[in-house]
Amino acid sequence: MTRLLIWRHGQTAWNATDRVQGQTDVELDEVGVAQAERAAAWLAGFKPDLIFASDLSRAAGTAAALASLTGHEVEFDERLRERHFGPWQGLTGAEIAERYPDQYPHWRAMGDAADLPLESTADLGRRVTAALRDIAARVGDGTAVVATHGGAARQGVAGLLGWPAGVASSLGALGNCHVSDLRLTQHRGWQLRAHNVGPH
Repeated sequence: MTRLLIWRHGQTAWNATDRVQGQTDVELDEVGVAQAERAAAWLAGFKPDLIFASDLSRAAGTAAALASLTGHEVEFDERLRERHFGPWQGLTGAEIAERYPDQYPHWRAMGDAADLPLESTADLGRRVTAALRDIAARVGDGTAVVATHGGAARQGVAGLLGWPAGVASSLGALGNCHVSDLRLTQHRGWQLRAHNVGPH
């Protein structure tokens, strides 16, 4: 049975201050490093066969903690990057609401913002889902851990499950260094076995 453990990266200073990261390359902070080490010890118990990660530092650093315990090399795929938020990258939620009063409420409600060069949720979902399908084909009847980002994880999970557009927003956000557990079964296809789980 194919198993994908979709793992959100550890905390960064921008996470802690509600600052939009998108594809800005922000490293883990001290809390995030500790989260990654703790989660890696837990994930190593699932005996992963492959480890993949977004090439952004916060995901790469998270995956490295697991690689050091398992002996596996991390394979990087830029399709696993977070959504590109255009001019919103680097701003806090409050700053976006102040500077973009027309677009911000629509984005909060619908996930997209008109008239701005933000990557759409549909495009994000397509690229992350394609990456996850390729990883699933690589790992075959085994387990792969995929270190990625909150928005990317949500859209990728929804894409693998075949959810229609808009349903992904009903899936709660992954906490830092938490996991969605997906398995590909012969008769029922992809199933979400657990969501937002992590070490106790």
